Amino acid sequence: MTDHAPWSEAELRALAEESMVDAWGEGEQRGAFCVAIADHLAVPFTTHVLGVVVRVEAVEENLGGIVALCRRGSHRQAVGILDLPLPDPPPEGAEYIEAYRLYG
Repeated sequence: MTDHAPWSEAELRALAEESMVDAWGEGEQRGAFCVAIADHLAVPFTTHVLGVVVRVEAVEENLGGIVALCRRGSHRQAVGILDLPLPDPPPEGAEYIEAYRLYG
């Protein structure tokens, strides 16, 4: 797992600005980020959550914020996107998660 993204702060800020260009207010900005992450993140991919291998299948917004929909066998769980450990190397599009982390 990786805790540090290979992208510069300037690159992440540019992605954040691009993602929120027409969004007003916190709710719209979170929704715009969710769309950007869902559009760019290459799913499915596997990672570890609490020491267990899970398959990240999708990203969506719910009342708690942006979540990754994870599956292990027949079990499904929504995990906050900022709490999701990314594999090393991270999947394509993970820079949008890191831009959201910087924004948040």
